[in-house]
Amino acid sequence: MAKTKVLVGLASCGIAAGASKVYDTIKAIQETDKLDFELQRTGCIGMCYREPLVEVIDESGSYLYGEIDSEKAIEIVNKHVRDHEPVREHIVRTDLFESEDDDFWAGQVKIALRNCGVIDPENIDDYINTGGYDAIKKIINEKIDAEQIIQMVSDSGLRGRGGGGFPTGLKWKFANGSKSDEKYVICNADEGDPGAFMDRSLIEGDPHAILEGMIIGARAIGATHGVIYCRAEYPLAIKRLNIAIEQAKERNLLGDNILGTGFNFDLYVKEGAGAFVCGEETALMASIEGERGMPRKRPPFPASSGLWKKPTNINNVETWANIPWIIKNGPEKYAGYGTEKSKGTKVFALAGKINHGGLVEVPMGIPLKDVIFKLGGGIQGGKQFKAVQLGGPSGGCIPTHLLDTIVDYDSVTATGAIMGSGGMVVMDESTCMVDMARFFLDFTQKESCGKCTFCRVGTKRMLEILTRITEGEGREGDIELLEELSEKIKTSSLCGLGQTAPNPVLTTIKYFRDEYEAHIVDKKCPAKNCKKLLTYTVHEENCTGCTVCAKNCPTDAIKGERKEVHFIDQDLCIQCGACYSKCKFDAIILS
Repeated sequence: MAKTKVLVGLASCGIAAGASKVYDTIKAIQETDKLDFELQRTGCIGMCYREPLVEVIDESGSYLYGEIDSEKAIEIVNKHVRDHEPVREHIVRTDLFESEDDDFWAGQVKIALRNCGVIDPENIDDYINTGGYDAIKKIINEKIDAEQIIQMVSDSGLRGRGGGGFPTGLKWKFANGSKSDEKYVICNADEGDPGAFMDRSLIEGDPHAILEGMIIGARAIGATHGVIYCRAEYPLAIKRLNIAIEQAKERNLLGDNILGTGFNFDLYVKEGAGAFVCGEETALMASIEGERGMPRKRPPFPASSGLWKKPTNINNVETWANIPWIIKNGPEKYAGYGTEKSKGTKVFALAGKINHGGLVEVPMGIPLKDVIFKLGGGIQGGKQFKAVQLGGPSGGCIPTHLLDTIVDYDSVTATGAIMGSGGMVVMDESTCMVDMARFFLDFTQKESCGKCTFCRVGTKRMLEILTRITEGEGREGDIELLEELSEKIKTSSLCGLGQTAPNPVLTTIKYFRDEYEAHIVDKKCPAKNCKKLLTYTVHEENCTGCTVCAKNCPTDAIKGERKEVHFIDQDLCIQCGACYSKCKFDAIILS
C-alpha cells in the first residue's frame, strides 16, 4: 500500500493566508504521534481564493481541502490520515464526487502550470519524477540539433507570453543566426503589473521548468550564459530559483560539459529593484549591466547586440516554462490547442471584484466571459459586471458587450486592450471608470524612466486632467485633450511603457464616454465612487434620531437632537462616508 501523502500549499498566497502555521501544526502531530505519512510543501495550484490549501493523497484518491486553519488541520489528520475518513465538509476538489468548486477547473489545460501545486518546488527529484529534464535527455538521445529545436518551437506556434506575442521560434532563429564568441539567454521575471502574479506563482511552484526551458533555449541559440532577472519583491521565488540552480549543478544539468555532451551553460539570478520599465528588454539589460533601467533605441535588436553587446535572447517566465513540454510532447500536440494564430494555452491571474481570485490556465480561443463567469465564479456580492482591465497598465478595459471576445492576441487587440502577460482585473458596477483610468495612469506616470519627453511630461499632463475630472473640476474639451495627448504619447515614446500608457484612458473614453461627461458636465460620479463629487443627505422618513451618524462624523457636520430628524451641513461635510457606513436604518442617501 502506497504511503499517504499530505501536501500544503506554501506559495506566497498560501503563506499570506496562514499556511505556514497549518504546515507546522501537521508536522508537530506527525512527529509527536510518529505517524507514517509523507508531509510535503508545494506551490500554488491556482485556487488562491481557498487558501490555505491542504491535499491528502491516499490509496482511495486525491482530496483537496480549502480554507484550512490549525483546528481544521488537526481534524483532517485525525479523521482522514489516521482513520481514512475524508472530512467531506472541507473538501473543495476530488475526483470521487462533485464539489461546489468544480467549475473553477472546467476547461483548464495545465501546461505551463503543470507542476504547480503538484510537486515540491525545492526538490529536484520531485521534478524529475514527473518527467522533468526529460526534454533535455530527448534532445541528447535523439541527437536533435539547434536548428531542429528551433523548428520544433516554431511548429508549436508558441508566441511570447510576456505581452508582445512575438513568435518564439523566429526570435530564437534570429539569435541563432548571429555570429559571436559569446551569447546570452535571459528570463524576464520582472513582473510589475498591478494585480498580476502569474510569473511569481510559476517560479515559486516549478522553478526547474524555467531552468530546463532556458537550458534548451541556450543550446538552440548557442549561448553559454544565462540570467534570470527577477524583482527583489519576490523573495520566495528568488530563494527557490537559487535552490533549483544549485540542485541542477549538482546533477550536471548546469555548468560545464552538461550530461557529458560538451555543452557548457550556467546562469544566475539578478535581483531587480522593481522598476516597471525594466520589463522592457533593453531597459532590463541596462539594469543587469549596472546602468539605470532605461530603454535603448532599436536597432540594433537584442538578437544581434544585447547584453554586454552580445547576441541575446529574452523570453518571459511563462514562455520558458512551456518549452520543455513542447520538446517532450511534440509541437503538434501544443499547436492542437488554441486558434490559428494563437496556439497553446495562456495563464491568467484573476483579481479584483471576482469570486474566484487566483490563477487559471486555459486554451487560447476561450471566450472571455467563460474565464470570468465560469472559472472565475462571477462577480462578488452578486453585483453587475462592468469591465475587465486586460494587460495591466499597458492594456485596456473590455466592457460587458464585448465579453464574447475570444482570448487570443488578435481578438483582444481589436478591442483596444492587449493580452499582456495575463493580468485580469475585474470591475463591478461600483467601479468608476474615470478613476480607474486615473489609477493606472498614475502608476505608469510614476514608473516612466523620464527619457522620452512625451512620456515623461505627457503622462503627467494626462494625470492632472484625470485628477481634475474626478475632483469635480473637469472642463469642456478635457476628453478631446486626453485623446490628443494619448496619440502623441503613443507615437513619440521610445519603449512599450509610453507607447501603451494611454490605453486605459483611450478604452475607457471609447466605451464609457458617458461617465466622463457626467463627471465634467453634471459634476456627478455615476458609480458614486469619487469622493469630491458625492453628496450625503438625510432621508427624513427613515431617520430615527439615534445620533449614531452624528457621533461618527469627524467634522460635526451632522446636526439634530436625539429622536429627531437630523440634517447634514454641506459646508462642513468632507464626504468621508462614515455616516453612510454606520447608519442601520438606510437614512443616509448618497447621490
